[in-house]
Amino acid sequence: MEQYPPNERVLISFDYALKRLLRNKVNYDVLEGFLSELLKTNIFVKNIGESESNKEHATDKYNRVDLLVEDGIGEIILIELQFTAELDYLHRMLFGTSKTITEYMVQGAEYVNVKKVYSISIVYFDLGQGDDYIYHGKTHFIGLHKQDELRLSASQRKLFDREAAGDIYPEYYILKINNFNDNTKDSLDEWIYFLKHNKIKDEFNAKGLDKAREILTRNNLTPEEQKSYDYMLRLRSEDLSAVATSKYEGREEGREEGREEGRIEREKLIQELEKEREERKKLVREHEILLAEIAQLKQNKQK
Repeated sequence: MEQYPPNERVLISFDYALKRLLRNKVNYDVLEGFLSELLKTNIFVKNIGESESNKEHATDKYNRVDLLVEDGIGEIILIELQFTAELDYLHRMLFGTSKTITEYMVQGAEYVNVKKVYSISIVYFDLGQGDDYIYHGKTHFIGLHKQDELRLSASQRKLFDREAAGDIYPEYYILKINNFNDNTKDSLDEWIYFLKHNKIKDEFNAKGLDKAREILTRNNLTPEEQKSYDYMLRLRSEDLSAVATSKYEGREEGREEGREEGRIEREKLIQELEKEREERKKLVREHEILLAEIAQLKQNKQK
């Protein structure tokens, strides 16, 4: 059995907490602490909305959990946690923020009512290329000639409570948990350490971690919840094992069949290009015939 240092408390995983425990209003301060540390401002959770992935399904693999949070000033925070890789994950982040904006926009309302959205992705796979473990993305409008950033006017700043034009637009945070080297330099790193290991050291004092120590223990779960949690862990292990096996088998098969598959793919591509070339020739001929017919009709009409 794995032994843990005496100053570390092992807790249930954050994805299970998001799915089951942190939706309870009495536990909002855990989520508020995490969001406050990440966004560098005090966050008050007003409401947690229902999302599609929070609905139970018999085939639920627990590889993804998402949460929709409305804070005290009416801004929307999307939190998504995922274990398995998706090549188009960045596109899904964009779709998620766009969909949320339109869903919260009342038809016919003024555009000033468009909600500010923060998208937070906690991923346990290598998303893109980058060595850091926390990435922040936002919109900047930069002048092509003077290189200055577009600011809001005085009346706009008063109305929107923003400074730069880009502050109105969604912001994205990507937490690449597996890139974290366990060296906790600040309070946010203490949260990242917990997200990576499901453990909180006694000396950690980041916002929300005290309440996390208190409620995110297996003993606090009902017998039914404990069974559900163990089942989730087993399914996740099976899924991650299946992904690792597929990658290994793919590499092995690629070594043996790569050349033959490459040759077949090249021949297939050549055939598709030739077919496309013939289609274009056909369209050109049909277009020329049509132009000739139109010219003939105009000529007959003039007679």
